[in-house]
Amino acid sequence: MTSPSVRYLNGRFYSAADPRATAMLVRGGRIAWLGQDADAPADRTVDLGGGLVTPAFVDAHLHATDTGLAIDGLDLSGVRSAGELLDAVAAFAAGKAPDAVVHGHGWDESTWPAQTPPTADELDRAAGGRRVYLSQASVHSALTSTSLLPVAEGVDGYDASGWVREHAHHAVRAVALGALTGAQRTAAQTTALRRAASLGIAAVHECGGPGTSSEADFASVLALSGHGLPRVYGYWGELGGAERARDLGAHGAAGDLYADGALGSRTASVRLPYLDGDHGCGEAFLTAEQVGDHLLDCVRIGFQGGFHAIGDAAIETVLDGFALAAKQVGVDRLRAGRHRIEHVELIDKAMIARMVEFGVVASVQPVFDALWGGADRMYAQRLGVDRALATNPIGAMHATGVALAFGSDSPVTALDPWAIVVAAAAPRNPVYRMSVRSAFAAGTRGGWRAAGLEEGNGVLAPGYAATFAVWDTPGGVQGGLPALLPDIDGVTPERPICRRTVLSGETIFEG
Repeated sequence: MTSPSVRYLNGRFYSAADPRATAMLVRGGRIAWLGQDADAPADRTVDLGGGLVTPAFVDAHLHATDTGLAIDGLDLSGVRSAGELLDAVAAFAAGKAPDAVVHGHGWDESTWPAQTPPTADELDRAAGGRRVYLSQASVHSALTSTSLLPVAEGVDGYDASGWVREHAHHAVRAVALGALTGAQRTAAQTTALRRAASLGIAAVHECGGPGTSSEADFASVLALSGHGLPRVYGYWGELGGAERARDLGAHGAAGDLYADGALGSRTASVRLPYLDGDHGCGEAFLTAEQVGDHLLDCVRIGFQGGFHAIGDAAIETVLDGFALAAKQVGVDRLRAGRHRIEHVELIDKAMIARMVEFGVVASVQPVFDALWGGADRMYAQRLGVDRALATNPIGAMHATGVALAFGSDSPVTALDPWAIVVAAAAPRNPVYRMSVRSAFAAGTRGGWRAAGLEEGNGVLAPGYAATFAVWDTPGGVQGGLPALLPDIDGVTPERPICRRTVLSGETIFEG
């Protein structure tokens, strides 16, 4: 069945094809015409009311189930003490079934005056004996009640206090998420994708894999793709699991294939020890040989590969693995796979050059820097000021020629694409600034490019997919894009408001 043709009038279009365009004709899911008037016949007409039309965003790193649970569940990002956290748990748990799991997310002890979280016993009392799973902001550790702890006992990262990390966290997380019914899981995923569409996001990269989610969870979110919701491209992160990822319907054997942990949980693998706490240099989960073998498996079946790597030691290991793979298949063949690394937070100039050499896509989250970067926030606590100011050199990667794709890692940071653009254009270390236009491109076309799908996607021009968002711009327009300002003294200036999101000609959100 042919989709109806639509004539869009009275808009302002961010398009190099015709910067003065005020109208667009969409036919068969693609842009048929763009210009200053539209007399061509169409099945229906939409008046844009002077709204700004841009390519829609792509969120290049998302966890749909966790995001939906965070939207509808217990948000702990605002608590500032162990007592406040316990009060929030008690209020949320009241009225829940005795066998329910209390899911919460977002606590960040680095923002607390006293940085000691509550114990498992205290969570038991607050929740009235119910099972409790509270993921830390990084989602690489969690607080859990005593009833969930036995599954993690003896596993690396276990702590009898109830604060579990990495492998022990994965064991607890599997039980907590496994307690969801299929209907509850699908509802959470739908909530997340609807929220994304309402923010001008037309496609997402779902990052799953052992320890992060389950095969059933992954299949569930892929099944929602494009059904009146954003398109979902799945990445399954399992070492040696390239063929399995392909069989699951994934777009790549990448995403959350962990080379290390996270800075927030002090488990990112770093060259120099953490300054706060007795955590040494974090956790390294892969060797260069394992990285190389995984990439060779991906090359063999013509599949995109990739890894999660945050600390400088982990990134170096992954790049050493790329070098080993290149010796086997050649640099050009390796580059053709457009493999990717997620997060890439603590990277120096030499490693950036190697990213360019091997054609590696950096799938990064600029809001990490906005929340935790600079001289006086969590990264400075963990690493010291100088190393904190060297994190997330996104502008430097861009200037050196690394292909960038922007995402939220939601629920680690909120679904908020314009906040991502602002964070990249105005980082805490001004040395790493990039232009708003470049940041916007990384948040839109960069996501398609990271998935090898930029041909016909990500720009407004005849022949391209009609995938776009329409915005109210209360702050005005500058250079064809919304005028954007960073937060000032903790106050966020007015940001663009999404009126409509369209995916290949189909409206998936209308506000």
